[in-house]
Amino acid sequence: MSEYSAQASSEDKINVTVTGDNVRKRLGIIATCVVGGSLVALYAVAGPFVAPALRKICLPYVPATSVQVENVLKVLQQRSGSLVDIGSGDGRIVIAAAKRGFRAVGFELNPWLVWYSRYKAWKEGVHHSTSFYISDLWKVSFAQYSNVVIFGVPQMMEQLEDKLGKELQSSARVVACRFPFPSWVPDDMTGEGIDTVWVYDAKTFQSKVQINQTEK
Repeated sequence: MSEYSAQASSEDKINVTVTGDNVRKRLGIIATCVVGGSLVALYAVAGPFVAPALRKICLPYVPATSVQVENVLKVLQQRSGSLVDIGSGDGRIVIAAAKRGFRAVGFELNPWLVWYSRYKAWKEGVHHSTSFYISDLWKVSFAQYSNVVIFGVPQMMEQLEDKLGKELQSSARVVACRFPFPSWVPDDMTGEGIDTVWVYDAKTFQSKVQINQTEK
């Protein structure tokens, strides 16, 4: 082999090696971008779902079971008028209530869930009788609603007792799911385990508040 051929062969090997290294580097960069982009997208989608659970007093997103939904509708079957779901999640309670003739409203702090609820209401054909708002429940007055549904957590129920007791009309009814109110005595209840719902009529808990204030 001539000196020129040997040199050319050597240069070819160097070029192949360099080219292979460049390909590996590019693939590494692409893989890093894909993984990084996926993590950012995952955080963007999942973040709003997880974030509420990090607050001191929160309404973490835990979808209602079909039995829970039916139990809520069961204790409201003789009722009519407006209904509000506090912490409405994916809107299933609001949508189900609208199908039973209620003018139903949901308040939810998570914008992703509100947008999904609006889409689901449109898909189910009840968007004209439902409304979903991105709002903090502590900044909303519930005075105008005759039926109130709440999937709360123990840490917030005492404060919510005070808020609803002051705002609701005496004809209103409150339905608590998963956790009862700490001081109010339920007028009715149905279901078992996590599907239990507690029913509170405003005229009952408001009259007891008045009695307690009089005794003091």
